[in-house]
Amino acid sequence: MIDYSLVPSPCFVLDEGKLETNLKVLQQVRQRAGVEIILAFKGFAMWHSFPLVRKYLNSAAASSYNEARLCFEEMGSKAHTYMVAFSDDQFDSITGYSSHLTFNSISQFKKFKSRVPQEVSIGLRVNPEWSDVKTELYDPSSPKSRLGLTKGEIGPILPPEIEGLHFHVLCESSAEALEQVLKNFEERFGHLLHTIRWVNMGGGHLITQEGYNVDLLIGLLKRFQEKYEVKIILEPGAAVAWQAGDLVSTVLDIVENNGIKTAVTNTSFTCHMPDCLEMPYRPEILNAYKNPDAGKFKYRIGGLSCLAGDFMELYGFDKELKVGDRIVFKDMMHYTMVKTTTFNGVDHPSIGIWTKDGKFKLIRRFGYDDFKNRLS
Repeated sequence: MIDYSLVPSPCFVLDEGKLETNLKVLQQVRQRAGVEIILAFKGFAMWHSFPLVRKYLNSAAASSYNEARLCFEEMGSKAHTYMVAFSDDQFDSITGYSSHLTFNSISQFKKFKSRVPQEVSIGLRVNPEWSDVKTELYDPSSPKSRLGLTKGEIGPILPPEIEGLHFHVLCESSAEALEQVLKNFEERFGHLLHTIRWVNMGGGHLITQEGYNVDLLIGLLKRFQEKYEVKIILEPGAAVAWQAGDLVSTVLDIVENNGIKTAVTNTSFTCHMPDCLEMPYRPEILNAYKNPDAGKFKYRIGGLSCLAGDFMELYGFDKELKVGDRIVFKDMMHYTMVKTTTFNGVDHPSIGIWTKDGKFKLIRRFGYDDFKNRLS
């Protein structure tokens, strides 16, 4: 268990032991199902942990030149790269860092296919037009989506250079949701599946969540592979770092207006935890209740930026909060550090690791130079 008194504030702290537990679950699924599971950088890109990650996962999914290069340099492998659109000036560099290259449109495929090295496997992203994701911002399955080709856009046959199809329509979803996606995927693209070598089923598979139906997942994957004789690739983001680290903050002030108390912290939801506002979702807070009526004392949790909506509604606490108290936001490793900003010049939290032998290791502090060097 992390001793938060040893962690500076603010700080993202990775629980190394929990990360390895998640990786072992993914390794077991990979071995039992006979599939490839890779790390999705868009969900977790803390490269200081990659020596551990490499013991269980052998590659990563990249969505940009920077991620593809990071995979090559820090994972020691070439990336499975998909981009919404490739640019002329970066394309050749990206292919040098990639083992797989997935195009989002036929026009991009036609434009760049002659520049893809022979050893790089080419794929197309498709849209099965079904998802269980309810938040529109995170749902790429709409028939009008810009992400992936619909059945009508592809037609009856694939270009001969295409070796794989890629879909990604889930977000922290269940095996049951994947089962429904596969029904739609086969209905729309089944006529193409015997002509390709691989299918990338994207991310959003929350395999490491308690209660996830791992046996159903493995059965689905094995049956699909046997039916179509293709290799399956999964690229979960959240599942790798699920509940594997927290964001430690400190109460700087307590303000009260119209009977509502707000504990203002040295972190920010819009700068450091944007999914809390975008998704939106209410994070778990250590020693607090999401239901404010469950606690004797009630506080909104306020961020440090000037954005009016940079706060979470009331939480319940058993004890009255005071300036200097720690507020620990749970489960802040996935889709959090990768999306931070320095809006308002708010410092990025430090980054550290709580090691398997029960020690805190500070990896990085941030300051003025980090803020200034992002600007011009």
